[in-house]
Amino acid sequence: MTTIAPEMLDTFDTLFAEALAAGEPDRTAMTVATAVDGRPSARVVLLKAHDTRGFVFYTHLDGRKGRELQANPQAALLFHWPKVREGVQVRIEGDVEIVADGEADAYFASRPRGSQVGAWASHQSETLDGRETFEARIARFEAEFEGRDVPRPPRWGGFRVVPRNVEFWYGAQYRLHERWLYECSTSGTWSKRMLYP
Repeated sequence: MTTIAPEMLDTFDTLFAEALAAGEPDRTAMTVATAVDGRPSARVVLLKAHDTRGFVFYTHLDGRKGRELQANPQAALLFHWPKVREGVQVRIEGDVEIVADGEADAYFASRPRGSQVGAWASHQSETLDGRETFEARIARFEAEFEGRDVPRPPRWGGFRVVPRNVEFWYGAQYRLHERWLYECSTSGTWSKRMLYP
């Protein structure tokens, strides 16, 4: 199994800390891009974990992005932190895997109760005939789980993006940016090279 190069993870962690210190509105916000049948789709989600195994976010497995990631388990992630240095982007491309049930259970248990109930009430990405229908479903599941812990829905889980390529893009005046690309070979060895802006 591919693991992230320590230097690359250290660089990400340094920038992630700088994003917090710089007052980025939400340093965990990242664009996730998928593609099925050559048709790309992108949306913003929140990073919930990262380590030597990859970058994790959670969602309904049967929503649009969940279906797309299962049909084509490859994704691109993009972080943009304009308040860090002269502006920083981190671009990540890699393979996708569903996180283990135990890991998903632990994260789900840490969520606010309202978010837990909402995960049961939502048919993510499906047509909704009116807000009242959704609110009625929320009330139904609030009643169903009253007085007890809310379990993780069976089709709600996490995806881990296991990087193959990671680019650190540092903004500079006159578009003379600095770009460093890390690439993982098929044998699992990482290399690093600089790119022209």
